[in-house]
Amino acid sequence: MYDLSIIGAGWAGFNAALRAKELGLKVCLIEKAQLGGTCLNSGCIPTKTLIQSAKVYALAGKSQKFGLEALAPKFNFAEAQKRKKNIIQQLGQGMQIMLKGIDFLNAEAQILSSEEIKAGNQIIKTRFMLIATGSRPVELSQFKFDAKTILSSDDILDLKEIPDSLLIIGGGVIGCEFAALFSSLGTRVMLAEKMPQLLPGEDREIAKKIEGIFKKKGIKVNTDTDAAGLDLKAHSLVLVCVGRVPKAGGLELERIGVKLDKGKIVVNEYLQTNVNNVYAAGDCTGKLMLAHFAAYQGRIAAENIASPGNPKRADNRNIPNCIFTDPEIASVGLSEEEAKNKNIDIAINKFDFLGSGMARILDETDGFLKIISDRTTEEILGAAIIGPRATELIAILTLAISSRLKISQVRNTVFAHPTLSESIYEALK
Repeated sequence: MYDLSIIGAGWAGFNAALRAKELGLKVCLIEKAQLGGTCLNSGCIPTKTLIQSAKVYALAGKSQKFGLEALAPKFNFAEAQKRKKNIIQQLGQGMQIMLKGIDFLNAEAQILSSEEIKAGNQIIKTRFMLIATGSRPVELSQFKFDAKTILSSDDILDLKEIPDSLLIIGGGVIGCEFAALFSSLGTRVMLAEKMPQLLPGEDREIAKKIEGIFKKKGIKVNTDTDAAGLDLKAHSLVLVCVGRVPKAGGLELERIGVKLDKGKIVVNEYLQTNVNNVYAAGDCTGKLMLAHFAAYQGRIAAENIASPGNPKRADNRNIPNCIFTDPEIASVGLSEEEAKNKNIDIAINKFDFLGSGMARILDETDGFLKIISDRTTEEILGAAIIGPRATELIAILTLAISSRLKISQVRNTVFAHPTLSESIYEALK
């Protein structure tokens, strides 16, 4: 009999298993595919690995600016893919080592009752159950994935060669990252987004800025565009990335009465389903589909299962969102639009990276950072950044917002010079 059996070994399930083990629970972790789920195998890690290769290639292309006299670089896509696979393998091996003391079953799970799971040929008995089955790419009826010419975000990571041209349907985070990646490798990219701006939901000024940068790089950007009217044959490949949906099918959840809402597993503020001993965490709950948020949910769920009499709310709303375009984009807390919709009297502090010594040293001056605060209390409410190392800089502002710091408290902090982080001080002084 296990204290906790977890179905799904992605970022939610894996972190839940580690936390549950720390708390003294006997844990079983079940995964039908690869350890690490989408993040490790077909999401965060492989995507960002290829993006880094492309960034190094772009940097090599302007090496003369830095005083280097070198031959024109050539991009070896096969080697970049090999590096990607090696990194996935190395990280997977590290995760496997971390599971010491946890029973890991590489098998398909089927729920028999609220206390029994069939995993392969084994019947697992458990006191508590955590569903962490993740999500999958949305497939459009008029653009069915065939893994040949119409690709999902999973398919495109396994390309053998760089396409001549690429139509990307969907200008959200995934679409913009792949647009930046393949454009820098020489692919002719067209980006089609149905909404009025790229990155729907992000700060409008940031979205406008990245659209302008994309156009300068030769990416054709079409907003307010229905992809159904586009000529697919004009492009070598078509990437469809219009979002992701929870993946909870095949578990027989209906057998034990777990409530679903349009495919999402319904949970309360403690990540508990309507069945008392069954919890869910990560993308399958249909909330923020971010790996770090899934890990957070997984840890909270494990703690609540270990101490059901003293549950914690999974209500941290200060979750940074990072987009690995070039330049990078990151945001946390309230956007300018959200703050205005809440009728908050806000102050906006901005700084352009053109004024940053380190940005000039790096030759990455495109972009700015924006900090939103309550004009009356001076409390920092939100931040948005487009520019060099934005995905790292946002951590400082995430901490500031989580700690409910005021403008003056951050402004009085001494930032090292010359660094990109001092741009935060420059915005606030």
